[in-house]
Amino acid sequence: MNITEMRISDPEANLVANEGLILDELLHLEGATVLELGCGRAEKTRIVAQKAASVLALEVDETQLAKNITITDLPNVRFAHGGAEQIPAADANFDIVLMFKSLHHVPAELMDSVFSEIRRVLKPGGVAYISEPVYAGDFNEVLKLFHDEKAVREAAFAAEQRAVSAGGLVLVTQKFFLQPMHFADFGQFEEQVLKVTHTEHKLSAETLEKVRSKFSGYMTRDGATFHMPIRVDLFRKTAS
Repeated sequence: MNITEMRISDPEANLVANEGLILDELLHLEGATVLELGCGRAEKTRIVAQKAASVLALEVDETQLAKNITITDLPNVRFAHGGAEQIPAADANFDIVLMFKSLHHVPAELMDSVFSEIRRVLKPGGVAYISEPVYAGDFNEVLKLFHDEKAVREAAFAAEQRAVSAGGLVLVTQKFFLQPMHFADFGQFEEQVLKVTHTEHKLSAETLEKVRSKFSGYMTRDGATFHMPIRVDLFRKTAS
């Protein structure tokens, strides 16, 4: 695929899937040396570690990193502090680099550095799997009331386009799917979304009530279920 074929969204996407299924479809993880940038609560790290030979999982959020370091049941994973724009690893060291919904959290002025670093640490022929939330859907309608990510998500996509134009990384494919998300109640939404430590959300009482009201519109007797549209861009480092 070339830059003119890249799409930031696909309104026709209707595949409902957890991201683990997409990983299995697009990547060969068995025996791979993997770098995960922005590992968060290590939910995806656990999935990847089941097949990969080794995983270096980096996180810049010191609070979350402190929790990750206490994990003892992932012997092939090493958790460490580090950002995507300055990766603490040697050149040509990884078969696969992963970013799960974290590129848009990088300051826009550093996004080009992220792709320079990804190219540097990938082995020739290695791949970079980058998933990003699409600015659409019911969950986004709730989120944008207090944290509108339209500009940063567009900046992330533009950085991907520049990376392809610059050479060294080629776009292999794009995959769009709908990731199911379920919350038993607004309290769980607050805990998992509003109180995340990587982004400080300071909501006024008025804004919090607007968010609560909007969220309540999606509640059923079984809770609130959303289908977040996700875009996956798969890049390969050229041999030269």
